[in-house]
Amino acid sequence: MEVILATANEDKVKEIREILPDSNIRFLTLTESGFVGQIVETGRSFTDNALIKARTVHRQIGGYVLADDSGLSIDVLDGAPGVHSARFAGENAGYPEKFAKLYGLLAPWPPEDWLASFICVMALVRPDGRESIVRGECRGRITPIMKGSNGFGYDPIFLLPDRGLTMAQIPPEEKHRISHRGRALRQIAELLSVESSKEKG
Repeated sequence: MEVILATANEDKVKEIREILPDSNIRFLTLTESGFVGQIVETGRSFTDNALIKARTVHRQIGGYVLADDSGLSIDVLDGAPGVHSARFAGENAGYPEKFAKLYGLLAPWPPEDWLASFICVMALVRPDGRESIVRGECRGRITPIMKGSNGFGYDPIFLLPDRGLTMAQIPPEEKHRISHRGRALRQIAELLSVESSKEKG
């Protein structure tokens, strides 16, 4: 089964393929699918943006399309940066700038109050237009010191308290097992597996 990934983020594509390495699903990039144009994310929630991305690609290409919208949600910041995680410190800002802005906003609270979640919402659009939404979440907190070189994005400042390590310090296989994206993607894989079995049966 071929599934088009409605994202231009190469890190996300790589991670999704790593999460399900032995799956019978072949994940295609936008370039491989033949999609042309831009996807404008104007939603106010992860669900809104995931659906916008999936529907935009499906209208042009058809088939199975999967979109992921994800980000960091910090409790004391009322869920920020949330859907603005990628552009939190400006359209072209790097992660050092994003981290610096976050630390500035978090300064009024002690580090033990910096509770946070990684959230991932995935939207699947099928060839006939039917849609499914799933959600994955990983709880942790923001660490005052960036640690680790694995992963990408906010991983180096997202501490897993039960492990005493950031998401960027654990092996990729462990990250994929517990991460927000891993949890959401396995739900999608289960949906597709059940539907595939029904078709064959």
